[in-house]
Amino acid sequence: MVEKLISFSLRNRFIVLLISAGLFAWGVYSVQQNPIDAIPDLSENQVIVFTEWMGRSPQVIEAQVTYPLVSNLQGIPKVKNIRGASMFGMSFVYIVFEDNVDIYWARTRVLERLNYAQRLLPQSVVPTLGPDGTGVGHVFWYHFKANGMDLGEQRALQDWYVKFALQTVPGVAEVASFGGFEKQYQLVLDPLKMQHYKVSMMEVMNAVKANNNDVGGRKFEMSDMSYIIRGLGYIKNIKDVEDIAIKNYNSIPVRIKDIGSLQMGGDLRLGIFDENGSGEVVGGIVVMRYGENADNVIKAVKAKMKEVEKGLPEGVTFKTSYDRSELIEKAIDSVKGTLIEEMIAVSIVVLLFLFHWRSALIILIQLPISVAIGFILLEAFGISSNIMSLTGIALAIGVVVDDGIVMVENAYRTISEKQEEMDNNQHLT
Repeated sequence: MVEKLISFSLRNRFIVLLISAGLFAWGVYSVQQNPIDAIPDLSENQVIVFTEWMGRSPQVIEAQVTYPLVSNLQGIPKVKNIRGASMFGMSFVYIVFEDNVDIYWARTRVLERLNYAQRLLPQSVVPTLGPDGTGVGHVFWYHFKANGMDLGEQRALQDWYVKFALQTVPGVAEVASFGGFEKQYQLVLDPLKMQHYKVSMMEVMNAVKANNNDVGGRKFEMSDMSYIIRGLGYIKNIKDVEDIAIKNYNSIPVRIKDIGSLQMGGDLRLGIFDENGSGEVVGGIVVMRYGENADNVIKAVKAKMKEVEKGLPEGVTFKTSYDRSELIEKAIDSVKGTLIEEMIAVSIVVLLFLFHWRSALIILIQLPISVAIGFILLEAFGISSNIMSLTGIALAIGVVVDDGIVMVENAYRTISEKQEEMDNNQHLT
């Protein structure tokens, strides 16, 4: 069989070269399509369900949120196991599926079951799905370099401008904000005044909620014109909150400003983000979507940041905190350098020992085609190009070189011996 294959190849060199060129072109296409990342994704095929119920202890979260969710999500098909974690004000449920399950099919099935489990949870507690990313999806971190702008303004700029722009980049699952202060209205109540006016905490909460709303009325006609009545009640500033009436006390309305003070402040923080000890910073984490090409996503994010930077306030610029594309490019350059070094070394060895340039050309053709076939198989089996796979290709280049040198040298020696034998026979005759 091998002899027939060799004979066919020798008699049909054009077909062999055409097949080789086709494999090389296919390999180049596979390199462009294959996802490239620096870190191999060994995370589990999981869907995260996040539920927030602020102010509750971990014991209450476990009993009223985590346990009902875990017990009702167990019937989903192709689930390996379900894990739950409860902490102060938050619940996390991790549904781990089998490795061959499509991640978006899994998210759909979890969402269907959550619609049923919603009725078992306390009122106003809504579970949500986590981003469709993986544990190694944090591909790019950035922060602001803003002299003279306070941390609250930087966080507002990140949450209401930069974040929304970067989330439109293809391949980005989420942009998580970090650092700074989240602005909020803070109502500081005076217990003595509340006791004097006989106002409870619940009455204050209900009054604020009820007075921050627009309502619609009916339509009426007058002078051949139709008018629609609306009640405008959305809060626009601190004074609007201070003037909210809670109840009547001796026929006099009791307002928010009568029982406390209102101020603009920041939300409770559990930590800070510091840049090399020089001070706090505000920025974001770009999370890549499952199965995307990390290198392409990072390039698209950088291009979008250049557009977004034009709309930033004067003196505010982006600064990169973490960029995985540097590691990806170094890994690719390492494989390219190894391939070129091996080709040069083999050419020199063959030319020195055989003095035959066509033999060296055979090995030079063999190396890139072998690497191209490797990328074809990576793309066919859905394996991303990362440090592990690229290192394996780089190591395999040496084996291919050794095999090529041995085969070429053996073929060259055999042909030389046959030619000498034929020359001797002709000389004797």
